[in-house]
Amino acid sequence: MTGTGAGVVIIGAGHAGGTAAALLRQYGFSGPITLVGEEPIAPYQRPPLSKAWLKGEADADTLALKPESFYAEHDIVLRLSTRAVALDRAAKAVTLEGGQRLPYETLILAMGARANRLNVPGAGLAGVQVLRSAADAEALKLALSPGKRLVVVGGGYIGLEAAASGRALGAEVVVIEALPRILARSSCQALSDFFTSYHRARGVGVELGARIERFEGEGGHVTGVRLGDGRVIACDIVVVGIGIAPNEELAKDAGLDCANGVIVDEAARTSDPAVYAIGDVTHRPLPLYARSHRLESVSNALEQARQAASAIAGRPPPPHEVTWNWSDQYDLKLQLAGIALDSDDLLVRGDPAAAKFAVFHLRGQPPVIRAVEAVNAPAEFMAGRQLIGAQKPIDRRKLADPTVSMKEVAAG
Repeated sequence: MTGTGAGVVIIGAGHAGGTAAALLRQYGFSGPITLVGEEPIAPYQRPPLSKAWLKGEADADTLALKPESFYAEHDIVLRLSTRAVALDRAAKAVTLEGGQRLPYETLILAMGARANRLNVPGAGLAGVQVLRSAADAEALKLALSPGKRLVVVGGGYIGLEAAASGRALGAEVVVIEALPRILARSSCQALSDFFTSYHRARGVGVELGARIERFEGEGGHVTGVRLGDGRVIACDIVVVGIGIAPNEELAKDAGLDCANGVIVDEAARTSDPAVYAIGDVTHRPLPLYARSHRLESVSNALEQARQAASAIAGRPPPPHEVTWNWSDQYDLKLQLAGIALDSDDLLVRGDPAAAKFAVFHLRGQPPVIRAVEAVNAPAEFMAGRQLIGAQKPIDRRKLADPTVSMKEVAAG
């Protein structure tokens, strides 16, 4: 397809936006493409920030989606350190900070999400930070060293990855979680118990059901976290990892349909046919689960980038995918596929004590797999993901027996 006029403008130069720009060229779109991003560096991979970046094993160059030269070579205008502040759908123009208006023929919103902050006294002290951008990761890396005391607020995957990286750098680490178990919002009890024990065995303190009253400080810098029971946990730095919120304000102010994210269809189109939205900012259909949901994963960003680029370039829509995600902590690789919705049975395959097992979320009789959480179990993850997509009934007894290969389980 040959683009005309103002071409495609992409707001958000993260994984979703950067991938969409590259795919448009790959799919034959030859019109103008402008990629606008708030950060000062070209699109990069965000997941390694809490892992490889903190441990000094990655930097902006190694995490870049494409070499910066790629954009000029493929006639993609890259505007960094630039924020969009308003969307005029009637005039088909985006207003940038500073007042410049950027016209578009087709717009892709890929603004992503922002880290939630903790609204308690002392939250503005130096040393209290989130972990969402390369700048956040660099600040944390510079602050961590042997003997430093790190408090992680939030026992989700980002928090646990930061805790594991902190221990790898020799820091003392305490994780504070408000709920009765870590990973409570995303994973099953078996996985929570396993990761709690694994972190504690490696010297991480884990405080469960804990309420934070305030951050203590001296000279404007954090020195401790006061809990609701009166205890103070001394620290040099705090990472707040309590989830993210979609950057939907630009879309909402422009009158696009939103509901905890910009509402899109299976082609990533919003309620305005000239506007697409992709990645963490979207509330999207999940055909496999007969509902809509907001996903926070690289696989979602890539899938929706393919959906939007295909529609804009006039290609057939890509096949639906099974969402997946991963987390690296110490020598553990956790791989997740599907979403544990509508399941009525839980099956643990393998041996958690050996740190090699998978938890399958099943539904019905004979059962189909709705989701899998695999720890150092790549065969279970890969086969599980395929079976989730096929919704093919399996033999539960075979699945429960680790001596039966996943290939045989999948064969029926």
